Amino acid sequence: MDTAISAGHRLFDAVLLDRDGTLVEDVPFNGDPEKVRPVPGARVALDRLRAAGLRLAVVTNQSGLARGFFTEAQMRAVHARVEALVGSFDAWLVCPHDDGDGCGCRKPLPGLVWAAARELGTTPARCVVVGDIGRDISAALAAGASGILVPTPVTRPEEVAAAPQVAVDLPAAVELILSRQAAVDPAGYRESSSVVSVGGAGRSGRGRTVLVVRSDSAGDVLVTGPGIRAVAAGADRVVLLCGPRGRAAADLLPGVDEIIEHPLPWIEATPDPVDPTAMRELVGRLAAVGADEAVIFTSFHQSPLPLALLLRMAGVPRIAAISDDYPGSLLDIRHRVPVGIPEPERALSLAAAAGYALTDDEPTLRLRPEVLAAAADPVPAGHPALAEPGYVVVHPGASVPARAADPERHTEIVAALLAAGHRVVVTGGPDESDLTARVAAAGAVDLGGRFDLAGLARVLAGARCLVVGNTGPAHLAAAVGTPVVSLFAPTVPFGQWGPWRVPTVRLGDATAACRDTRAARCPVPGHPCLGDVDPTEVVAAVRVLGPPVPT
Repeated sequence: MDTAISAGHRLFDAVLLDRDGTLVEDVPFNGDPEKVRPVPGARVALDRLRAAGLRLAVVTNQSGLARGFFTEAQMRAVHARVEALVGSFDAWLVCPHDDGDGCGCRKPLPGLVWAAARELGTTPARCVVVGDIGRDISAALAAGASGILVPTPVTRPEEVAAAPQVAVDLPAAVELILSRQAAVDPAGYRESSSVVSVGGAGRSGRGRTVLVVRSDSAGDVLVTGPGIRAVAAGADRVVLLCGPRGRAAADLLPGVDEIIEHPLPWIEATPDPVDPTAMRELVGRLAAVGADEAVIFTSFHQSPLPLALLLRMAGVPRIAAISDDYPGSLLDIRHRVPVGIPEPERALSLAAAAGYALTDDEPTLRLRPEVLAAAADPVPAGHPALAEPGYVVVHPGASVPARAADPERHTEIVAALLAAGHRVVVTGGPDESDLTARVAAAGAVDLGGRFDLAGLARVLAGARCLVVGNTGPAHLAAAVGTPVVSLFAPTVPFGQWGPWRVPTVRLGDATAACRDTRAARCPVPGHPCLGDVDPTEVVAAVRVLGPPVPT
């Protein structure tokens, strides 16, 4: 039986459902209550959400009102019939406009999702939108909500490919919501089959030193931040082991008391040969921490077991990690996570399996407050475009080449944004100065190589939005609450690696042949997944994510 989850462990407060094709069978422009037919399993599925303490609302486009196909009274009668068949809703949010009316509420715009969150006393980030077409999911992402697509025969294949998560029907979507919610609550693991206790160590708790591990790049460390904060909420001292590529991000994370930097040759993208002396040195450094336990955070394709062996050699008595491989005696908590879960939720679920959870902390990416409050002015002298917030940042580079559009496309995007009246700045790392100069040449402010990661965070905090591929700055923008126009190459799943709980518009061909290849360099001539992004689409996405440009 489904039970309510404590508020401090919630990912979601509310579920927002499309009406036609999602809750009830799609009858075009229906004004007749007698034609209402719930989709199979709707009543039971919705009752599960109610029993779990989630509020429910309907968010529906009804252009039939504007076109005169039915009256408002007829629409209300249809809604009353829906509630008679599937139970009551906490709110109904209706867009009565047609596509040409220029409203802000018609999906795929986010207005209905914003309004529903306000009506239900929550925020879009704590809402899940369930719908049957791409417009529903686009509205969810643009508001910063989660989205689950339930395809029907009218759903286009490209909409299915682009969706962050897909369920076969409404009951399956409800099961996915409830399982994601339960995954971050430690109480859910007391009798769970997804986590196996294979050792005799006691449970986690206060008065303990916990070693947390997240190697790999800056973006990987940033998306692990919520899981690390969950551990910090239940321990007195947190020591983070990271690699050199993630150190700058590690310095920005709340909840970390000490950092150990050491490359792990089974994680690094271009590793040196394994050096026994270096491994013995690492074991000594880990032993000196005096950790009562360790939580090894990894990406979905990485193994925690080599490090678990070193931690055993260092004398760490309790070790938790996600592992599909048999761990023998290397792990005390062996956790498993279904494919497709967002990486930050994956980290939170491991923390929960080890007994830790966020309490009074929102489940979002965050940076230490002093990072954004730094006294140093992030705006270099002579750049009046940054003197006031509201500029658009374009970041053309990526640590993995397959995840960035080519320089010519970025140059065209910058020119289109400038022509639309935006103030544009171009950012990049120290080794990307030639790239940023080329992309900014149309008249944007070139800030390539001017900032470390903390300085870039301050620049992004003042931005209207960030235009970027699937790379670390996308997660940095999410950590400071800045919306993202995501030029997302589908080499990795968007549902796992897209910007998390921040307003987002996804662009690019999600059906491209490179899909799910994890290729570091584009395997398809012409880089079609991003090469065909129209700069006017980027301008439109920026318009969706922010207020009108001042005139």
